[in-house]
Amino acid sequence: MNAAYGAEGGLFRRLRAACASEWHAYTWHPFVQGLADGTLPLPAFRRYLVQDWLFLVQFTRAFALAAYKAESLAAFRDKAATIQALLHEMTMHVGYCAEWGISEAALQAEPEAPETVAYTRWVLDRGIAGDILDLEVALAPCTIGYGEIALAIEASPTRRREGNAYESWIAMYAGAEYQALARGAAARLDAMGESHGGAARFAALRADFAKAARLEADFWQMGLRASDGPRAQGPQAPSIEELNRAPPLAP
Repeated sequence: MNAAYGAEGGLFRRLRAACASEWHAYTWHPFVQGLADGTLPLPAFRRYLVQDWLFLVQFTRAFALAAYKAESLAAFRDKAATIQALLHEMTMHVGYCAEWGISEAALQAEPEAPETVAYTRWVLDRGIAGDILDLEVALAPCTIGYGEIALAIEASPTRRREGNAYESWIAMYAGAEYQALARGAAARLDAMGESHGGAARFAALRADFAKAARLEADFWQMGLRASDGPRAQGPQAPSIEELNRAPPLAP
């Protein structure tokens, strides 16, 4: 599918094209395909929902960092509005999770998955170590990618609407409000590419964009593993008690 976001020759489309393999692996991951045709196992989506709420907490922190790094009053206001929107989304997410039988207490009690920690702390690290463009590039695959994912689902020949448990999730990201947010993020990235030397820094920005896309794919995979049961966790290390019961090694 062609990019629906950003300007021709702009930074977003250049990054997307340069990271086509990573981008496709993220935006058309088997998890996404399961959303499109309604075959995604319910435990996979529930796992994703809980971790996505925990992700949003850290994502909001990243936008707070972006507000700190804002270089104009207009940019500061823009980031403040985004933070308010994210806080509202978190409230809505709690309500959506309740429809799936997941209470707010359960959300808050759930530990972050390794994939959640790896992704969110990497984004924060890029923002702390770099400038506002580095942070925007790290954030872009999530913000813009979800918009593109929703459009890809809507255009898919395997798209199923009737009886699809994920219809409301798809509708939210395919809706006009989120699509405007994604287009705005791509336009902002293009503008920063012009004002912050994106062309001269393209190799480093491409590496960050690719990594963010891979971390997004890992986040989907984390959800899928929940549908595999205990096998998905891999072999467990023996406990101290089991080691103590093991026969001694032959000399």
